[in-house]
Amino acid sequence: MNLRIPGPTPLPPSVLQVLQKQMINHRGPEFAKLITGVTEDLKYFFETENDLFILTGSGTGAMEAAIANFLSPGERVLSVSIGNFGDRFAQIASAFGADVVKMSVTPGTAADPDEIGRKLAADPAITTVLVTHNETSTGVTNDLESIAKVVKSYEKLLIVDGISSVGSIEIKTDAWNCDVVLSGSQKGWMAPPGLAFASLSPLAWERFAAAKNPRFYWDFGKAKHYLETGETPWTPGMSVFYALEEGLRMMKAEGRENVYARHARVAQHCRDGVQALGLKMYADQNYASNTVTAFYTPEGLSSKIMAKELEDEYDTVVAIGQGATTETTMRIGHLGWVTEAEIDAALDVIGRVIQKQPAGQAR
Repeated sequence: MNLRIPGPTPLPPSVLQVLQKQMINHRGPEFAKLITGVTEDLKYFFETENDLFILTGSGTGAMEAAIANFLSPGERVLSVSIGNFGDRFAQIASAFGADVVKMSVTPGTAADPDEIGRKLAADPAITTVLVTHNETSTGVTNDLESIAKVVKSYEKLLIVDGISSVGSIEIKTDAWNCDVVLSGSQKGWMAPPGLAFASLSPLAWERFAAAKNPRFYWDFGKAKHYLETGETPWTPGMSVFYALEEGLRMMKAEGRENVYARHARVAQHCRDGVQALGLKMYADQNYASNTVTAFYTPEGLSSKIMAKELEDEYDTVVAIGQGATTETTMRIGHLGWVTEAEIDAALDVIGRVIQKQPAGQAR
């Protein structure tokens, strides 16, 4: 199967191999060595010297952990949304009682840092900004460096959903002053779903000490205490740790900058191929993602119908749009273990499916 969705992503043979390893004692020295090494390798790709914790859960679990650990009920929060996952962050914050100020942008476009600055200037009660670095529902990557510069000029806490970007698209956590950065194992890390990551700045720890939201499973204080002895507070997803260790080994062997360059190259190859089929891109190409490409399906041709035929007839799985564009857009994931060859194979069969349909105008 050619799995071309923006997560879970295909696993390399060596990662599949280590998933067969036997369990070990998660309170013993072998696991302590494993989690210590993996944590340091993750910090290398996060580009941070801050604390970093590995949680057993999905990326959404990391988003909830960030809200639970750093906010209090009634606290005013600016949620910058450029798509479905930005909306999810706002929903989580609201569920925990935050007073959420929503800043939504036109779908397919990136957030304007200056507009964020205007929002912060007009509402001094805002303490925290939530932002998505890379939005897989639209195929857009925000200019996080510029956003962070604005947010920190107002001395606000910055929480970044980097779930589909970190490890595939450069993010300089410390240099850009990002207080909390989140990611998940099933994206560019070439591991199965099941682990989530969060880096925490000193300011984040200050906010942790003052936050009043309830927390137990997602308590970063407990995570910090247990990591000091090479443990997790609760039973970890052991097999995913094995896979993550191998995925990180492969990424380090390739080289961090080379990983980013490969993703950029493959992404441009995908965008060029989509346009060569006569299809219209969904995202503003000035901010097009290097981990997922979103495009409109031909006029009158449902993305659901296309996706079903691709899977049934060609063993190729792509993602359909989300929300209002479910029927009219598709998305090709190109992160993690990917080269141009997998993209060419997917584009080839997409072209075949389109050719089989009645003649029509591409969107």
